[in-house]
Amino acid sequence: MYSPIQRLISSHKVWLKLGDGIEIADSMYKSPLWKKSRRIIITRQYVPKRPKATGRLLKLFKEESWYMQYRYSCVITSLNLPAEQVWNTYKQRADAENRIKELKYDFGFDSFNMKDFYATEACLNIAMIAYNLMSLFRQAVIQQDVQNTLSTIRYKFMAIGAYMIKEGNQTILKLSLAMKRRESFRGLWTQSNEFNWPFEYT
Repeated sequence: MYSPIQRLISSHKVWLKLGDGIEIADSMYKSPLWKKSRRIIITRQYVPKRPKATGRLLKLFKEESWYMQYRYSCVITSLNLPAEQVWNTYKQRADAENRIKELKYDFGFDSFNMKDFYATEACLNIAMIAYNLMSLFRQAVIQQDVQNTLSTIRYKFMAIGAYMIKEGNQTILKLSLAMKRRESFRGLWTQSNEFNWPFEYT
């Protein structure tokens, strides 16, 4: 049994090419639960050309192998902008849910509520400053494609046993770190020393 949106996608014939392997369509859709039709923006990405494309395969169309070559995604919108602009606008928000979850579970966004409004606001601002600093650390120092959460960063780079010793006039930090991880850890020190803040103190 096909869903109404799947039927809409399968019947759509006019697609606008946005780039190599990606196309977009503009249509109207009315859910049985809605009083009126709403605008729907459909994008499809050709998997052989875009193997890392996001979206879903229409797996119910098993008899149509052609559908399995594309990943589809849909956005219901009230915006009157051109379809490509709507897609670009929503695409920028695609990772917002992951960031909200990180703020909630790693930075305690759902666990503080002071009696005073300004105290709550202060906690919120401090949590946001901490999040932005960790985000800067990820981008400027760690420089990985994978955006590790705070708990992963803490385990990989911070929760490491260490002690300090004196050798002549030098103070040396001894880290309890496996040999295979030492080179990558030295790389973090190098990147942090070479990093320039994107702002100036006044």
